[in-house]
Amino acid sequence: MVKAKVIAVLAILLLAGSLRAHAQDQNPDKTAQDNEAGKNADQARAALDAMVKALGGQAWLDLKNQLLEGKIAAFFQGRPDLGTTLVYEYHAWPDRDRIEVTKHRDVDEFFVGRQGWEVTYRGKKALPQDQVDDYLRRRDHSIETAVKVWMKNPNTILVYEGQHLAERHLAEQVTLISPENEGITILMDAQTHLPLQRVFQYRDPVYHDKNTDTEEYDDYHLIDGIQTPFTITRLKNGDLVRQFYVTQVKYNQPLSSDFWDPDQAARHIAKK
Repeated sequence: MVKAKVIAVLAILLLAGSLRAHAQDQNPDKTAQDNEAGKNADQARAALDAMVKALGGQAWLDLKNQLLEGKIAAFFQGRPDLGTTLVYEYHAWPDRDRIEVTKHRDVDEFFVGRQGWEVTYRGKKALPQDQVDDYLRRRDHSIETAVKVWMKNPNTILVYEGQHLAERHLAEQVTLISPENEGITILMDAQTHLPLQRVFQYRDPVYHDKNTDTEEYDDYHLIDGIQTPFTITRLKNGDLVRQFYVTQVKYNQPLSSDFWDPDQAARHIAKK
């Protein structure tokens, strides 16, 4: 009886193997496509790994916080709007951002978790939801998020799209597609491997057409082992929206435990 069962199991295994081989013979194109897709994904991952290494490797991955100080020029329909504004932008991974505006640093914006507030001498108030959504959308599609979250998800699809021109630089282009079918496209300098552009699309919440959000990076400087762009340009649907001219960068600063608390900031501004 046992011998008969063993023979039956072996027969089933041989039949299954024969069917798999037959299926592969019947569809060799699918096997070739799968192999090609795997090679393409490996090439995309290699390009992204080279980018991380160029940015600073483990030092960049382990950043606790950063401060970018500089001037922002706003644009409307591609034309300068209201001159420049002095800003101090703080960021701590994964979801804490604080932006201090004016030389007196008496107008603050906080984006902590999924909420946003404005703090002035009048106190704290919630920012308009469309402004919060816009900021969080860009944070959710940042290069940092692409590397630290999307790349770690085994269900994220990586696509190497060859070489393209980005701001007169020859660049390698890689797109990451999340399990939710959202995409982030990154263009990296073919020689230095530093990121030149980050692009993503999203559906307009009002008009329901697709918008393209682009961020460009230029004028890199090595700060504390981290390659840092000193010019950051943002475009919407190809139109210039904002340019950030960085004048000073600080990494891994000792910040108080209440630094990200908008209520504490409101109390501090009220005393000025």
